[in-house]
Amino acid sequence: MSSLYTRSKEFTRNRKSQSDSPPASPSPTAKTLRHERLSRLESGGSNPTTSDSYGDRASARARREAREARLAILTSRVEEDSNRDYKKLYESALTENQKLKTKLQEAQLELADIKSKLEKVAQQKQEKTSDRSSVLEMEKRERRALERKMSEMEEEMKVLTELKSDNQRLKDENGALIRVISKLSK
Repeated sequence: MSSLYTRSKEFTRNRKSQSDSPPASPSPTAKTLRHERLSRLESGGSNPTTSDSYGDRASARARREAREARLAILTSRVEEDSNRDYKKLYESALTENQKLKTKLQEAQLELADIKSKLEKVAQQKQEKTSDRSSVLEMEKRERRALERKMSEMEEEMKVLTELKSDNQRLKDENGALIRVISKLSK
């Protein structure tokens, strides 16, 4: 409301300053305004003029208030939509984090299982003395297979740690965006 008051105040100031200094030659719009004023004065006195200007002001004020209400509704809708979008993004990032955490735990369990199997194989190697050559070949094969599996698991662990760091970064960004949105909504 205060901005409306200052605008009307400035408008009246501008009109006064324009009317204080008479123009060198009247413009066509000034001539039509004078003509309209004279015709109003001749037709019905000063009361219709004041009621017309009051009605014009009231209708302009009503239009302005309706426009402001529409703008407020639109901005609130945009804010709600953006809040919902960020909330959905945050929730999807959380679910993805949970999935990755479970995969990481499963991979760690599998890695521990493989390590225990490898230790058992190593112990069995020491205990068995008969058919050492055939056992050695089988152990070598198993060991190679286990080493391949371990290298694959290590690669998966690297990927999982990268994904975990990416998820943490996304989480931090979402938190920052939420803080910015909350500050903007205030």
